[in-house]
Order: sequence, then C-alpha cells, then structure tokens
Amino acid sequence: MPDLAAARRVTAVDIAKEVGVSRATVGFVLNNTPGKKISDATRARVLDAAARLGYQPNRAAADLARGRSKIILLVLPGRLLGSSLQASLDESARVLAEAGYALVTQTGGPGGAPPLWETLNPDVVIGWTTFTDDEVASMRLAGVRRIVPRPGESARYDQAPGVSEGARMQVDHLHELGHRRIALASLADSQMLELQRTRAEAAVRRAEDLGMEVVGVRAVAHADGSSADAVRAWAADGVTAIVAYNDDVAATVAGAAIAAGLRIPADLAVIGHDDSPMAELFYPPLSSVRMDTVEAARYLAEVALHEADGRPLTSTWTELDTYVVARKSTTG
Repeated sequence: MPDLAAARRVTAVDIAKEVGVSRATVGFVLNNTPGKKISDATRARVLDAAARLGYQPNRAAADLARGRSKIILLVLPGRLLGSSLQASLDESARVLAEAGYALVTQTGGPGGAPPLWETLNPDVVIGWTTFTDDEVASMRLAGVRRIVPRPGESARYDQAPGVSEGARMQVDHLHELGHRRIALASLADSQMLELQRTRAEAAVRRAEDLGMEVVGVRAVAHADGSSADAVRAWAADGVTAIVAYNDDVAATVAGAAIAAGLRIPADLAVIGHDDSPMAELFYPPLSSVRMDTVEAARYLAEVALHEADGRPLTSTWTELDTYVVARKSTTG
C-alpha cells in the first residue's frame, strides 16, 4: 500500500476503498453521526484504517459545511489610523489565530475594491466606523449575519472612553504648560469623521472645564496649502497651542509653522496622538499621546469571538494605559 499521507491529504474516499465500505459509512463513523446503525466491527475497521493511513480531518471543509468560514473581516477607514495600527492588528490576528480564526482586513472608502464580505463568507464583519445602510444591505444579501457595530448602532471603538482619554490628556498637558488659547487640527478625511468628532468633543469639553478658549477645529493637509492657511489664521487669532488629531496632523502643522517663520514651541506648541515613530523622528520631536494598543487589539479580538461563537467578553476598552510622551514640540 503506498504512503498516501506522504503524497497528499488522505480523504474519506481513501478510507472507504481500503475498508470496502461506502463513503457515507466512513463519514458516519468519523463524524460519530447519531442514529446510524453501523456494526462495531465495521466501525473498528474504519477507525483502524483512518489511523493507519494518517487521516486528518479537513477542519476548513467541515466549518464550511456547517456554514462557518472561521474568517473575521475587519473593515478599516479609507485612511489608515497611523503606524500604531499595524502592531494592534498583529496582536488581534495572534489572539484570533489561537482561537482558530483568521483575521482579514480591507480598507473601505469610495472607489475602493469590491467588499470582501461578498466573496469570503466571513463569520463576523467588524467596522472601525459605522456601516452605511447600503453596506449593511450588501452584507445581508451576501449572507453575513454578525455585524459589528450592529445596524442602527454607532461604532463602539470610536466612542470608547480610552479614545476620549487621549484627547483630554493632550489638553491637560497644554494647560499645565500655561496655554489658555488653543485650536484643534484634524484630518481632511470623511472616512474618519466619527473618530475625529469623538476626540474633538472630548478635547473641547476638557478645555472648557479648565477655563481654556478653543478657537475651533480646522482640517489641514500639506498638499493643498490648508495647513499654511491654518497656521496664519491661528497666529492672527492669538492661538498658542494646537491639539492635533494624530502625529501626521501634528507634523503637518509643525512643518507649516516652521515654514511660516514661527518657533516651535515658543510661538506655537503642537501635540499629536498615537506616538508613532514620526513623533520622535520629526524635528523638533513631537509630544504625543501613547495608548496601550495591544490591550485594545485583544478587546477587538474578544468582540469578534463573542460574536462568532458566544465566547465571553473578559476585558474592556474603558481603561487603557494612556499617557503623554512630552517632547520639544511643547516643552522646548
């Protein structure tokens, strides 16, 4: 008898030929199907052949037969959330892999590739931002039943207290340094509106509690000159510090300020968020907020597993280790 296991995966058909029974009988024995009258002798011969030939059950095929793909699809905004996102996704993928699931990501946004939920049959689809009614309808049509956030609900990740805490810490840091008139700088990206709005609202509320003036929120980009326009407007308005949505925005603002002849931080202090490698490499180095993205990643994985097969949620995203990393863009 050739070594079938060494050449290819041994199937139930191979076992059926070896024992001289039907493929259905082999399936009933291997799956221990209740209600099937199979003699003890036949059952023993099937199990013996399976062990001898090196049969390994095809779990992926079994999952698909039960309507399960063991795939979690995470839909990200059109613009990625910063370099810290990759480390977070790696941790989510690791936790899910240990539970037998694969994490697949797709970047959403207008004009993008067709949604992967139409072809992958994912067990769960998770969105970093809230899905539109059309997207939900498309998922339902594709047979997706587990969607996070649920239709009619806002994205839980955008509104997690840990996210708001970072914005409050940005304001606290500037207040401690003596700034009383600040402005907020955001991305010019419609795909990130929910997360940006959550952070901006938290920053404004904290500034008001501390008696600080917030001039407003301006979307900035380097390519279209909006950052230079914003810097000129802030300087004319007496703004002394900027709360930036993330480190990319902070670098855009700081670069425009330097180009305009302003001193960082003497004329305009800037603090970012996410503590990406850019924050430390930019000159002057950018103060930023660092969050425990690993814990957030584990929470996301737990949410996926809870939706996929009812596993309990044991952690929350309400108390992340979040703190300010102070550098020269605010401290001089």
